[in-house]
Amino acid sequence: MKTYLDWSAYENAGMGDAYADIPKTGGDFAKAVAVCINSRQCENKEQGKGVMCPSFRVSDIVNNSTGGRVRLLKAALNGELGNTPFTDPTLAEAMDLCVACKGCKRECENAVDMAMIKVEYLAQRNALTGLSWRTRFFASTPHWLHRYNLLKKIPAWRNRHTWLATLGEKFFGISAKRRLPEPVNAPFIKPETAETIPDKVGDVVLFVDTFTRYFDPSVIQDAVHVLQSAKYHVIIAEPISDTPEPDRPLCCGRTFIAHGMVNEAKAEAERVLKILLPHAEAGRTIIGLEPPCLLALRDDYKSLGLGKTAEKVAQHAILFEEFLARELTAKRLKLPLKPLSGQTKPMLIQGHCHQHAVGAMKSMRKILKLIPDFQYEFLDPACCGMAGSFGLEAEHADIALQMAEQSLLPALRANPDAPILANGFSCRQQILETGTGQQPIHLATLLRQALG
Repeated sequence: MKTYLDWSAYENAGMGDAYADIPKTGGDFAKAVAVCINSRQCENKEQGKGVMCPSFRVSDIVNNSTGGRVRLLKAALNGELGNTPFTDPTLAEAMDLCVACKGCKRECENAVDMAMIKVEYLAQRNALTGLSWRTRFFASTPHWLHRYNLLKKIPAWRNRHTWLATLGEKFFGISAKRRLPEPVNAPFIKPETAETIPDKVGDVVLFVDTFTRYFDPSVIQDAVHVLQSAKYHVIIAEPISDTPEPDRPLCCGRTFIAHGMVNEAKAEAERVLKILLPHAEAGRTIIGLEPPCLLALRDDYKSLGLGKTAEKVAQHAILFEEFLARELTAKRLKLPLKPLSGQTKPMLIQGHCHQHAVGAMKSMRKILKLIPDFQYEFLDPACCGMAGSFGLEAEHADIALQMAEQSLLPALRANPDAPILANGFSCRQQILETGTGQQPIHLATLLRQALG
């Protein structure tokens, strides 16, 4: 069996263990699947609140748990699902409902990485069945946003005309009940001159992701302002003349990764690493604003077969809130934050699944405590349900809303006048569409407000 991702990190997993139950085919990929110890703790919803696994939590279908998916994958790799096991409908349903939240990598006793296992599964299925137009559309978001101005207008037209939404569902499988996020007219463009920072603490590199660049560019400006206020010189990572497609902004490749398009994801990753490696070698911290995009650099690239370059950049890649918390602990962070005027209710804090998966919510709490007299409340660590394009897909729209009903939507209804913070673009989109009118903001925006 040819695998599309690099599973060599699992080369020795389970070796010498008679009870490891490693499937007959699949090589190191089979070993990655078999790290599950079948304790079935992931099927116990009473064990406490967590992320894992959103679709199991709302469906109670065992196949939708991490362990349930492992058992189906083992059957596939053992030849029990026929000659083309990756097209088996039972396996397909279970894997399609995985939202790649990475919760299992943190909460599972043996850190099953179902998010990356799903990427391999999708790559295998894509090779057999090809790609739908919908998959190509969502996966190619970074390309059409840059190249085709007319396409940038389609989401707005579709959102305002019911008949277009209906056609979109009929022919492309995009739910007519959900609004598409609309790109702004003026995406972020790197300033021609960098601001001089007197008495600077150090240099940092800001990696600007596709979603923030084209949909929420003010967040980038807020983050730069906050970092500069803390006396950091901010370098915006952008392509140079000998980068492939030098006129197109960098993109982490998250949309390609999420749809199992490994070759395309690798091409994006190579563009990013070419620019970021010199900064990593110089010891500069690489900061990301969008959790899944930064974690592509820090985690997913290691599975794309990019070797030591990916490892080196991963060592220096960190989320915005993690960086601030780290600098605070090191006593290097000096932010002249002031009390926020007019706060009458605690701000609700919705964590992105990937923030929970890497423990970044602790960093959020540490930074929020810096704002004088600030009141806030963390929501339960449950998935918002949007999960990239998942919540927009016709066959997934209903279960995506069920996921949101676990924690997010009840909290919004109970606190309709409360401000809300969400660092994840998908989370903000879910709140805007299904909430009670609150306008969610990023931590960078909150901190800029507190700077006065």
